Amino acid sequence: MRELTKEDVLAAVRGGSVFASGGGGWVDHGLEIGGAALAIGKPKLVSVDELPDDAIVLTCTAIGAPAGTDWQMLGKDYVKAVELIMDKFDGKIVGVMTPQNGMSSSINGWLPAAALDLVVVDATGDIRAHPTGKMGSLGLASSIDYETIQAVVGGKPEQGSYIELVVKGTPARTSNILRTASDMAGGFIASARHPLPAKHIKEHAAIGGISIAIELGKAIIAAEPEGAENVIKTICAHTGGNLIARGRIASKNVRYSGAFDLGTIELEEADGNRVTLHIMNEYMAVDGKNGVRLSTFPDVITTISLETGRPVSVGHVTEGMAIGIFVIDRSLIPLSSSVKDPTVYPEVEQAMGIELLKYLNVDQGVRSEYF
Repeated sequence: MRELTKEDVLAAVRGGSVFASGGGGWVDHGLEIGGAALAIGKPKLVSVDELPDDAIVLTCTAIGAPAGTDWQMLGKDYVKAVELIMDKFDGKIVGVMTPQNGMSSSINGWLPAAALDLVVVDATGDIRAHPTGKMGSLGLASSIDYETIQAVVGGKPEQGSYIELVVKGTPARTSNILRTASDMAGGFIASARHPLPAKHIKEHAAIGGISIAIELGKAIIAAEPEGAENVIKTICAHTGGNLIARGRIASKNVRYSGAFDLGTIELEEADGNRVTLHIMNEYMAVDGKNGVRLSTFPDVITTISLETGRPVSVGHVTEGMAIGIFVIDRSLIPLSSSVKDPTVYPEVEQAMGIELLKYLNVDQGVRSEYF
């Protein structure tokens, strides 16, 4: 157990931005929520092994589409979502965790932990960001035996979009309800869900996910004074990942639909070859020449600015931008039970119009032309 610091906040945001895979929130929001956590308390990071098997851990997150613009999630909304679960759950909650890393989602739970005297558990529902709650639900996506409790809070009261909602039921049904609530609240909403014993977390989560993001972030911060190219080389060396393409953004066709960002971004390399990024909130697949699949979720897939060395989210990618496509093969990262669950893929494949599941156990031979 150790106390989280201001340096940890910045490092978690920097490292989490790589694992954000084009989504995972916003840098400013992560710094704001992390700073608020340190201002009101002393959040502590604990290994899941430090908790007894029956200690109850809650997942804290934000639900929505990264390019959404009409949402409002205040710090008190994150805290309120946890309090709503505490009111309805018949047991004592001792810790919180995040379902994924990201620009702000690596910080998920730090503020409620500080405000409500809980611990932050060093585990993630997925090491990288993902579009659906089912992909971070710790192997419970298709369970009909587990009754979960989920709560959402957020929106703008002055516009009549503020919502507080608590639902009980199967993870699949309740997740779909919360996605609708997010859309109604303006595109993003704070959430708490899935009270589970630490034993389940130990068996099904991506263990050490927060520390992994923080350590990467520290390496990035140390490399930044030497410029963008050094930052990119550092990210590759630290993670074992590679830039699989470099070029400029040739086209962006992304639309908002039902609290999801859906579409494609095309990057044109110096030789004229085009690489396509497939998007559902995050980058879920990369296709090269003649549609050859280069990378597929749950690989980490990130767009990095060649000018700054910093990851660029889907919402901030613009045509003409100089970008590198960075990939960490799934064999190099801890995988949760959820990303191995075949039932979480069909709805994403249908929404995107591409195949994902058939590539899950295939060695894709990711290119490593750069670094």
